[in-house]
Amino acid sequence: MITQKQKTFAIYALPLGLLCIPLFGNIISDEVHWTASDFIVAGGLLFTTAFLINLVRSRVKNLGRKVLICVTILLILALVWAELAVGIFGSPLAGS
Repeated sequence: MITQKQKTFAIYALPLGLLCIPLFGNIISDEVHWTASDFIVAGGLLFTTAFLINLVRSRVKNLGRKVLICVTILLILALVWAELAVGIFGSPLAGS
C-alpha cells in the first residue's frame, strides 16, 4: 500500500521527470532550444500545478469535487502552456 508521503513524493517528482525530457533533448539534439528561462517558467508552472493538486488532494474530502478541481487545474495548465508555446489567444506572452 502506498503511504501519503509516497503519494506526495510522486506528485512532486513528476514535474522533475517531465523537465528531464527537454533537458535530454537539449543535450542530445540540436533541434531543441530551451534556455534557462524556459526551464524556470516550465518548472514554475509544473511545480505550482503539483502544489495545487497536492493541496486539493489533502483538503477536499468529496471525491467528485476533488476530481473536478484537479481536472480544472490541469486544463488551466494546458491552456497557459499552449499560450506560452504557440500563442493560441494572441496575448503579449505568446511564444510565437
